[in-house]
Amino acid sequence: MSSRVLGLVRASHPEPAAAVTTVAGLLAWGVGHRPAGIVSVVLAVLASQLAVGWTNDALDAERDATVGRTDKPVAAGAVGRRTTAWAATAAAVACPLLALTTNPTAAFWLTVALVSALLYDWPLKATAFSVLPYAVSFGALPAFVVLALPGQPTPPVWLLAAAACLGAGAHFANVLPDLADDARTGVRGLPHRLGAAGSRAAAAGLLLAATAALVIGPPGPPSAIGLAAVGTAAVVPPLSWYAGRSAVRSGRRPVAAFRAVMLVALIDVVLLVASGRVV
Repeated sequence: MSSRVLGLVRASHPEPAAAVTTVAGLLAWGVGHRPAGIVSVVLAVLASQLAVGWTNDALDAERDATVGRTDKPVAAGAVGRRTTAWAATAAAVACPLLALTTNPTAAFWLTVALVSALLYDWPLKATAFSVLPYAVSFGALPAFVVLALPGQPTPPVWLLAAAACLGAGAHFANVLPDLADDARTGVRGLPHRLGAAGSRAAAAGLLLAATAALVIGPPGPPSAIGLAAVGTAAVVPPLSWYAGRSAVRSGRRPVAAFRAVMLVALIDVVLLVASGRVV
C-alpha cells in the first residue's frame, strides 16, 4: 500500500502541483482572503493539479514506456494505470466541489481551468493548439482566486494577461526536455513545430511579458522591486538553459527550464503581495 501511495504521489507531477498550489495560496493571502478562504483556494487548486497530473500519466503510460521513462511511476509499473485513472477522476470531481465552498462564480472559473488543462492531456497536446490550454488554465486561476473574495470583485485584466503569459511560457519550457521522445511517439504540439530554439525564445519572451504586465499593469509608477523582478525574469531563463546543458552532459533529465518558470512565478506572486496593488 505504501509503495502504491508513493507511486501516486510521484505520478501527480508533485513539483509543478506544489508550485501552482503555493502560488495560488500566496495570491489568496495577498488579495485579502481570510484563513478559511485561503484553505478553500489551496485545497481546490491542489485537487485540480492532482487531477491533471494523474490524468496525464494515465493517458501517457504506453508512450512513456515506449521511450523508457523510468521516472514515470505508471510506465514503470510502480502504480497501476487504472488506479491512477480512478485517482484522477476523484480529484476532478473534488475540485469544483471544493471550489463551491467559496461561491459559484469563482467555482465556475476554476472548473474552466480544470477542463482546459484536461483538454491539453487529450486531445490538444499533439496539435498546434497545445499552448492554448496552458494560457486559458493559468489565466483562469487568478480569476478564481479574486472572484472567491466576498463581494466577488472583478479581476484586473493585467493580472489575467500576466497569468496567461506565464502559463504559455510554462508550456514551452516544460516540453523542451521531451522534444526527442515526443517525436518518437508522434506528439507534435506547437513547441515541437517551433523546435528547441523557437521554444526557448517563446518561453523567455512570455515569462518576461508576464512579469512586465505585473509591474506595469497596476495603477501608479513601477516600483524598484518590480523593475528588479523584470530584470530577474530576463536573466533566469538563459541561466536555466545553461543548467539544462550541464544536466544533459551528466546524463540527467534537463528540467531546469521548467523549474525556472516556477521560480519566476513565485517571484511574480511575491511582487504582487508586496505591492498590495491587486484588487
